[in-house]
Amino acid sequence: MPRRHATPAPDDEGGTVRPRKAVIPAAGLGTRFLPATKAQPKEMLPLVDKPAIQYVVEEAVRAGLDDILMVTGRGKRALEDHFDHAVELERQLAATGKEDLLAAVQAVTNLALVHYVRQGKPLGLGHAIGCARHHVGDEPFAVLLGDDLIGEDERLLQRMVDVCAETGRSVIAVMEFGDEDLSRYGVVAAEPDPDHPDVYRVTDLVEKPGKANAPSNLCIIGRYVLTPDIFDHIEQTKPGRGGEIQLTDAMRAQARDEPIRAIKFTGTRYDVGQKGDYLKATVQVAAKRHDLGPEFIEFLRSFVAGLG
Repeated sequence: MPRRHATPAPDDEGGTVRPRKAVIPAAGLGTRFLPATKAQPKEMLPLVDKPAIQYVVEEAVRAGLDDILMVTGRGKRALEDHFDHAVELERQLAATGKEDLLAAVQAVTNLALVHYVRQGKPLGLGHAIGCARHHVGDEPFAVLLGDDLIGEDERLLQRMVDVCAETGRSVIAVMEFGDEDLSRYGVVAAEPDPDHPDVYRVTDLVEKPGKANAPSNLCIIGRYVLTPDIFDHIEQTKPGRGGEIQLTDAMRAQARDEPIRAIKFTGTRYDVGQKGDYLKATVQVAAKRHDLGPEFIEFLRSFVAGLG
């Protein structure tokens, strides 16, 4: 029988271990963005001048998670290269006095300690998370999906880490969506947590139920902080739709042991997994930039006026 962990192991002072590691699944083929993703990972598609994956890593680091495992697959070498030193490029930038660009390039390398493991077979998000077991060990950890980018001023992940440390339970992020979106997300059945005014106690999770079968309008977005017992539940989860092992199904089993927690997020989120939303995210990120925003916003005003 696999080992079970009802709660994370205690720390040296008798409290709950605080999450310090993050897992970023990045093995998908990115077929929605073909042909752009034929020869480059979808995670390397840029929002202005940074690839999407860098925004995700930066978010993890802001939450105190600087030990990061990326779960990759074939054709993802560019991810490793991006977070590695580019010696020749750095030498050229230094020699030509481009100190600002040199600092930006080196900052990427120094963001975090990044590790890599291959998923091997495309067996779903649950399977991808299961590939992290040996790296994570018996500690709670965060999972960040690259299709969801959270605004740089938000502190969602930090709050999730805090709640996991306080409760010893897994924590997910949810947002309220309209009925038309309930077939695209996992949806939760939840009730307010009397001990935490901004937290819900989740008693059930349903993967992409649609309006007729949805227990609520609270949909799971791509941020999780999971306790290590999730690995046992993943191992016991049978493949579902498309032969994939769904993380939602594993968390549903986990919630039967004791309700997991959810934080309702109402801040800035960019969905970059769809072409239209990716374009919107690029415009929004550019408009908020101090160096680009004013001129870009003026261009947008003139462009939109010309469409009328």
